Amino acid sequence: MDLRMIGFDSPLFSALQHMLDGADDSEKSVSAPTSTYVRDAKAMAATPADVKECPNSYTFIVDMPGLKSCDIKVQVEDDNVLVISGERKREEEKEGVKYVRMERRVGKFMRKFALRENANTDKISAVCQDGVLTVTVEKLPPPEPKKPKIIEVKIA
Repeated sequence: MDLRMIGFDSPLFSALQHMLDGADDSEKSVSAPTSTYVRDAKAMAATPADVKECPNSYTFIVDMPGLKSCDIKVQVEDDNVLVISGERKREEEKEGVKYVRMERRVGKFMRKFALRENANTDKISAVCQDGVLTVTVEKLPPPEPKKPKIIEVKIA
C-alpha cells in the first residue's frame, strides 16, 4: 500500500500512534522498580563487603560496628545464595538531648552473594568480633577422578 495515499495526518494513523504511545507508557510503569526493590538496592549498596577465597573455604567479611549478634541474620536462600541482613536501630533519644550532627547510618542492611557450586552450605560459620562479621563457607572436597572400567576380554 502506498503511504502517500493515507497521509500521516489521517485519523487512522493518529489512532495507531496513540495506541503505540499508550503501550510504551504501560511498559514503563510495569518495568519501573518497586519501592521494595529500591529499598533493598540501597541497603545492599550501603553494606560493603570483602570476599576471599582460601584453599578450603570462602570468607565474607562485613563491617558491623555497634551491632549485637541478635541484630545480624545470616542465612542461605535457594541452596546457593548467602544472605547477610539485619537492622541498625537509632538509640533512644533522651529528654533534653538533641543531635547536632547525625552521620552514622541507621536502618536495614542486606547483602546477597551467589555461592559457587563447590560451596558446602551445610558447613557455614559466622563470628562477629570487634564490629567485624566474618562468615566462613567451607568448600566441598573435589570429586575423585573416575577410574576407567576394565573389561575382561574372553577368548572364544
